[in-house]
Amino acid sequence: MDQNTTLDYYMKIAWQQVSNKYNMIAAQHGFTQAAGYILIHIHKNGTSVSQIASSTGVKATSLSRVLGNLEKTGLIYREISQEDKRSVKVFLTPYGIQKRKLAKLVVRDFNDYLYSNLSSREVAQLTKILTKITLLTEKYESKVSLEEEVLTSQS
Repeated sequence: MDQNTTLDYYMKIAWQQVSNKYNMIAAQHGFTQAAGYILIHIHKNGTSVSQIASSTGVKATSLSRVLGNLEKTGLIYREISQEDKRSVKVFLTPYGIQKRKLAKLVVRDFNDYLYSNLSSREVAQLTKILTKITLLTEKYESKVSLEEEVLTSQS
């Protein structure tokens, strides 16, 4: 199978383009796409690290590194939760609030651009298909066994 004929190839290429564009724009404002995405998911009353991880899909090690960088640059601060002493809540600094607003503007502007260049039918189809792919991916279980992998690598 040629890689250019797989659905995941086209999804990865499309997402890579979006991610690269966001990173280019974010770099002009002194942060990254990942940082902007995380800032958008921090609420006024603070957000637990586990909530940020779950809402952004960022892995714990990457999230820890990004949060550390956001803290160093003065965009966030962390406090131990008053409700649960085992939990840490993340808050935006005034500078972080500014960058969050900027990140939201960039996302809105980019999405306005996409919506203005896609028909409402195309948007509905894309949303429906991507939602279905997400559900199918969750249910998928590989049927390829280790023995098959060994056999095909020997031929």
